[in-house]
Amino acid sequence: MPEHTKISLSDGAPAPAADGATVTGTGYRISVLTDRLIRVEWDPQERFADEKTQQVMNRTFPVPAFRVARTEHGIEITTDSLRLRYDERMPSTAGLSITLLAGATDVHYTTWRPGQVYPQTLPLRGNLGSTVRTLDEIDGAIEVPPGILSTFGFGVLDDSDSLLLGEDGWIRPRDSTGQDFYFFGYGRDYTAALRTFHELTGPIPLVPRFALGNWWSRYWAYDEPAYLALMTRFHDDGIPLSVAVIDMDWHLVDVDPAIGTGWTGYTWNSELFPDPERFLAELHDRGLAVTLNLHPADGIRRHESSYPAVAETMGIDPSNGTPIDFDVSSRRFMDAYQEHVLGPLEDQGVDFWWIDWQSGEHSHLPGLDPLWMLNHTHFHASARHGRRPLTFSRYTERGGHRYPVGFSGDTIVSWASLAFQPAFTATAANAGYTWWSHDIGGHMHGVHDVELAVRWLQFGVLSPINRLHSSTNPFSSKEPWAYGEPAATIMRRYLRLRHRLIPMLYTAAWAAHRDHVSVVRPLYHDAPRAGGAYRHPDQYLLGEHLMVVPITAPRETSALLATARAWLPEGEWVDLITGLRYRGSREVLLTRSLEEYPVLARSGAVVPLDADPMSHAADAPEHLELLVIPGTAASTLVEDDGSADPAPGIVTFAQTLEVRADGRADITLVATHSGAPLRARHVTVRIPGIAGAESVSLGDERMLSSRVLAADPEALAPAGLGVDLGNVGLDDGFALRIIGAQRSAPFDPDRVFAQLQHAGIGYETKRLAWNAITEHAATDAIAAMELPEELRDALTEQLAAVTAW
Repeated sequence: MPEHTKISLSDGAPAPAADGATVTGTGYRISVLTDRLIRVEWDPQERFADEKTQQVMNRTFPVPAFRVARTEHGIEITTDSLRLRYDERMPSTAGLSITLLAGATDVHYTTWRPGQVYPQTLPLRGNLGSTVRTLDEIDGAIEVPPGILSTFGFGVLDDSDSLLLGEDGWIRPRDSTGQDFYFFGYGRDYTAALRTFHELTGPIPLVPRFALGNWWSRYWAYDEPAYLALMTRFHDDGIPLSVAVIDMDWHLVDVDPAIGTGWTGYTWNSELFPDPERFLAELHDRGLAVTLNLHPADGIRRHESSYPAVAETMGIDPSNGTPIDFDVSSRRFMDAYQEHVLGPLEDQGVDFWWIDWQSGEHSHLPGLDPLWMLNHTHFHASARHGRRPLTFSRYTERGGHRYPVGFSGDTIVSWASLAFQPAFTATAANAGYTWWSHDIGGHMHGVHDVELAVRWLQFGVLSPINRLHSSTNPFSSKEPWAYGEPAATIMRRYLRLRHRLIPMLYTAAWAAHRDHVSVVRPLYHDAPRAGGAYRHPDQYLLGEHLMVVPITAPRETSALLATARAWLPEGEWVDLITGLRYRGSREVLLTRSLEEYPVLARSGAVVPLDADPMSHAADAPEHLELLVIPGTAASTLVEDDGSADPAPGIVTFAQTLEVRADGRADITLVATHSGAPLRARHVTVRIPGIAGAESVSLGDERMLSSRVLAADPEALAPAGLGVDLGNVGLDDGFALRIIGAQRSAPFDPDRVFAQLQHAGIGYETKRLAWNAITEHAATDAIAAMELPEELRDALTEQLAAVTAW
C-alpha cells in the first residue's frame, strides 16, 4: 500500500495589499484594492492581517489612482468610482460612508453606511442575496443572507471573524477582535464585481468531467450483487450514469452500543461488500466514479480497521481501546485521519467523499466551524493521487465556493420544495457558488406524485449537478421505472439528454473556473438593467447561451398542460425541444405537456452535444453533434486531457446569418482552434427551424449532402436540417456554408393536434380550434373560445411564434 504524506492544505504565503494601496491612521488601515473595492480594517491595537484568511486568498491588485485629503471631519479617499469619508474613529453609521461616484442606478441610495438598513422590496430594490449552508428539512422557500450584489450597486463582504491561514498552511486565530470588511461598489456591473470577488477569494475549481453526468444515490443497504444488478438494469434500459453514490450502509452500522452508534463509520461491511477492491473496480469498468458517505462526528473507535494506526499516531495505546475524538482543530489528528483512515480506502478505488452530517458548528478552536475544516482538508487531500480535487458536502460561508460539490441536504418531497430550488440555485451564483447538488425528487416525506417526480427530474437534468436520491423508505426510490409509463420513458429521455449535454456543461465548467461566470446564474447577471430580469428569479441562464424556465407547479387537469410565465432577454430565442421561436425583450407564457420542458437558446448559439448518450461521461465525445441556432454570435467548446491541472483546448464557433431579398438566408459557421491540441472526431450538425437549403459545403470545394430531420422525441430534438461533416480535425478548424436556407413553418401542426387530442374538452370544440389554427391562424377566434386557460395559452403561443428571420 502506498505511503501517504502529510496533506498540503494551501500556499500559506501572506497576501498583503500592493505597496502604495494602503492609508493608515490611529487604529485603522484602509486598502484601496481597485477603484471599486476598498478594504477597511479597524483595531485599537492596530493588529492588522496580511495573512490569507478562510475567506480571502489574494489582496495584491494593481494599485488604482486615488486621492487622499484630510479635513476637519477626518479623512477623504477618492477613486474614479468611489468617495470614502471617515471620521477616523470606530466605523459607524455617522462616521463612515462610501458614495458611488460612477455606476449608481438608484438616485435615493448612492451612499453606503455601516449599520444602515436599506429597502428590501425586490424586484424593485434590494440586496440580491447569496446562499445558505443547507436546505435540510426545508419545505418551500427560505430567506438567504445578503451578498455583494444589490440593485443599489454596493455590497459588503465581512471578513472580521475569519481565521487566518498561516505560512504553514494551517489555521490560527486572529490577534484582532476589531473589524475587517471589503466594500464592493460596482454599480450594476455584476460581472466585474464577481470577477473581483474571485480574484479576492479564489476561483471556482474545475470539477472533473464525470461529475456532470447522472448520479445515482439512495440511502439503502445494498450489497455488491444487488448494486451491480441495478447498474446493469440502468444500462440495459438505456439510462447513462456517471457517479455511483454509496450511502452510509457501505460501512459497519451495527456496532457495540458501549462505543456509540453506527452513524459514523470507516470500515467496510464485509457481509455486504466482501471484496471492496473488486466492487469498486467493476464500477470503474462501467465508467462510474464512486463516492462513499461519511458522517465524521464520533471519531475513530476501537472497532474500526484503521484504529491501531490512528491510535499510534496520536500517542494512544491501541490495546486500551480508548475512543479518539474527531478533532478538526488538531492537525495531528486530521493528518492521521486522512493518511490512515481515508487514504487506504482511496487506494482501494474510492474517488471522492460525501461529507454528510458532522458534529455541529463549534470546535476546540473558537470560531472554527468543523464543516469548514472538513471541506477544506478533504478537498485538498483528494488531490493526493494526482487527481483533480473534488468533495461533496454542505456549503460553508467562508470561501465555500472553493470546495465543490455542494450537497443541499435532506429536503421534503413537495411542489413547494421544487418551486424554491431553481431560484435558490441561481442566486447562489451571487456568492460564486455554482455547483449545488440537490436531492432530485426530494429526500423524505411527501406522497407518490408522478408529475412532481418528472418535473423535478427535468429541472435536475438542467441544473449544475443531477443526482437522483431518496431515503430508506422502500416506496420512495427514484428509479424511472418505479413511476410507470409514460413517466418512465420521459425520465429516460431526459437522463439521456443530460449525458448529451456534457460537452456544453464542461465548457461552462471551464468558464466558471477561468472566467468566473457561474454555470447557472440569474438573468440579471447578463441583463443587469432590464427590469424583467429581476421579476423572474426562478428563471436562469445555463452555460453560455441557454436559458431555462422551470415548471414548478402541477398541470391543469383537463388540458394536461402546465404554463410558466417567463421574461425573454433581447434577441431571438429558440426552444430546443419544441423548436418554437420567440422574440425577446418581453414577457411570454410558455405552456408545455409533461414530455416538454422550456429550455431556450439564444439566436446564433452553437450548442455542443455528445451524439452517444451512453458513452463514458469522463471522456470527450467520439461523435460530436453541434446544435446550431441560426443567427450571428460566437460560441465555444472546451476540452482537456482530464489531468489534475489541465490546459484547455478551445474551439470557437463563429456563426453569421445573412438574410437575402428572396426570404432565404446564407449561414456560415467557422470553427477555429486555440490552446491544447484536440483529437479529430466525427461531427454532425442539426439546425432547428430549417426546412432545406440550396447547397451545403465544407471549405471552398467539398459539397455535402443534407437532409431534413423530423423532430426526434427520443433525443428531445426539434426538427431541422441535418448535415454530416464526417471525420473532422478540430485543431485544423473548418468552415461550413449553407446557402439559401429556407425556414420551416413556425410550429409543428402535429404538436398542436396532440395538445387538442389529449385535452379533456368536447370533440366539436377541438375541431373548431383546429380549424381556427390550421386554416386561419386566428388568434382572436382562439381567444373567444371556451377553452381551459392553459390550452388557450398553448395555442396562442404557437400562433405567435416568430416566422421571419
